[in-house]
Amino acid sequence: MSSQIYTSASRAARSLLSSATKAYPLLSSEGRVVATATTAAFRRNFTSASAFYGRADYNRTSRGWISGALALPAAVYMLQDQEAHAAELERTFIAIKPDGVQRGLIAEIVSRFERKGFKLVAIKLVVPSKDFAQKHYHDLKERPFFDGLCNFLSSGPVLAMVWEGEGVIKYGRKLIGATDPQKSEPGTIRGDLAVVVGRNIIHGSDGPETAIDEIALWFEPSELVSYTSNTEKWVYGVN
Repeated sequence: MSSQIYTSASRAARSLLSSATKAYPLLSSEGRVVATATTAAFRRNFTSASAFYGRADYNRTSRGWISGALALPAAVYMLQDQEAHAAELERTFIAIKPDGVQRGLIAEIVSRFERKGFKLVAIKLVVPSKDFAQKHYHDLKERPFFDGLCNFLSSGPVLAMVWEGEGVIKYGRKLIGATDPQKSEPGTIRGDLAVVVGRNIIHGSDGPETAIDEIALWFEPSELVSYTSNTEKWVYGVN
């Protein structure tokens, strides 16, 4: 009788795991390892319980225990799916420079990131000092245009932002366009709204490490907001 129960339970477990895999295809390898280990533990515990309890007593108590054991691998899969999806989301620093602010392009630029499906998690309007601008552009300090660049960034209000989303660093740069507006494709922010390099209206982090450093420079941790947008299921849904 116990072997029949185990066979039935194993079939149900495989069915649950198969369904979970189809429903959550982005699971990490760690999730599968944990689920496999859980199933193995279930088999050991089942065999031990079958030997310890009398058949009649075991049959009466096994149903609830089996249900909980079978639900655990599926729950592990779902938890790992949430962690895997969260790991895919990244953050980038985007700043509308003084020329973009003065030209009234804030709404236009913000809307392009929103329409793409990215999520705004921090924003503030500041006038950076020249010392601060030098920290921001520290990697360009050996360039001949460094001083003028810092003077410009500190010449007026800058709209500093942090955007979150899958691939937001790389694709954010695509939305912005090439540094030289003359080389930017139509449809990009610089390609549509800027003319010369010295007034290219916007800045965006060029890689993961830069994004981390720039976010930390411009924002305190308490200024970053973590939340789930109601539109995320329509942006990242899995069929």
